Amino acid sequence: MITVFWGQIIIQKRKLEKVKREYFRQHGGLLLFDRMKSEKGLAFTIFSEAELIHATNNFDSTRILGKGGHGTVYKGILKNNITVAIKRCALVDERQKKEFGQELLILSQINHKNIVKLLGCCLEVEVPILVYEFVLNGTLFEYIHGKNQSSHISFSNLLRISHEAAEGLSFLHSYASPPIIHGDVKTSNILLDDNHMAKVSDFGASVLAPSDEEQFLTILQGEQS
Repeated sequence: MITVFWGQIIIQKRKLEKVKREYFRQHGGLLLFDRMKSEKGLAFTIFSEAELIHATNNFDSTRILGKGGHGTVYKGILKNNITVAIKRCALVDERQKKEFGQELLILSQINHKNIVKLLGCCLEVEVPILVYEFVLNGTLFEYIHGKNQSSHISFSNLLRISHEAAEGLSFLHSYASPPIIHGDVKTSNILLDDNHMAKVSDFGASVLAPSDEEQFLTILQGEQS
């Protein structure tokens, strides 16, 4: 009986590993892994599901930083004691699955002081999980409307934060290669660091800017609707 029991466990474990490998392949993980090996100095990590479960205490509800149409973000603590923001994405379609690895590689190379840094991902799950730098002071929405904030926020501070957010978006739209359209710009997607400097976040709605003008206009119309 004991032999049969352990045999079943081994079989189930192998099945699970096979499923994880298939998810990794579907999400473009093999391409991403190959490109990472060829890109020297690329600061990007492919995490296992177990690592992120441990980091979030099994995605405990007390770790939730925010929820949106594109997924749920948790506060996570990695083994090296670095605090990160871990995002479980909403469901993606087949096209997105195939292009996910390539898009992650491009997003991982974005390095701007006013853009939240993508640190890594987990692709061995049904819906990819993204790992970002943790930004301490919450969102611009909370800064403006939060109960714990002072009743008066200076116009100069709001102007500075708006300018910093615009700098981040300008970099994505005009200087990233290829250009990136954020697609969901709002105060709840502008984070503030410990110095209240703005950082553009939530690339769940991001798309790589298409070269076709008609497709580009279709995307813009979709954002406005």
